[in-house]
Amino acid sequence: MNNDDLNNKMDVSALPFSQACENNKQPILEVLQTELQGSNHVLEIGSGTGQHSVYFAPHLAHLKWQTSDVTSNHRHIVAWHDAYPAPNLYPPLTFDLTINLRPINGQLNTPYDVMFTANTLHIIGWNLVKNLFALAGDTLQKDNKLIVYGPFNEDGDYTNEGNQRFDAMLRAGNSDSGIRHKEEVVSLASEHHLQLVTTYAMPANNQLLVFQKAK
Repeated sequence: MNNDDLNNKMDVSALPFSQACENNKQPILEVLQTELQGSNHVLEIGSGTGQHSVYFAPHLAHLKWQTSDVTSNHRHIVAWHDAYPAPNLYPPLTFDLTINLRPINGQLNTPYDVMFTANTLHIIGWNLVKNLFALAGDTLQKDNKLIVYGPFNEDGDYTNEGNQRFDAMLRAGNSDSGIRHKEEVVSLASEHHLQLVTTYAMPANNQLLVFQKAK
């Protein structure tokens, strides 16, 4: 299914909808098509509405796409999967960084070689960001990848006024959330043997960071 087919088929009024997912899905896909050429099994952490999964999976038919999120979001993900099924797309696993460091169903027997998460680090608290990287470090094997999409500060400051306003809005709603400093994220990753190998500049002042397990 190509981009036009999916957009034409979609009845967004009948499904949970995130405009941010619609805005960024194509540029993210273009990177994933390059970065995941030799990959087999992706664990998506924080699948949200499920929109990304139903768009990416058919375009990456050579791999398995496993969704995961807290239980309360499963009905949204399943609704999108029912509307746009794909043979390589899997129903969500229960995954809550506040409770466990692994999806509780099946993960121990599943050799994920990629973890992907989009628009999560600035939503969850820093302690949960730490849990996410600990999970990746414990689960991924040498040369496997963790791919993270979202906005980041650099050199201790906002990269633009739009991100500064967005950060203020996030923190007003939840003081534990907020745009993360890229340098702190990279340092955290290195503690778990995850090295930043590529940074992609993305639309709307976002970035896509590709980490690789060093050992």
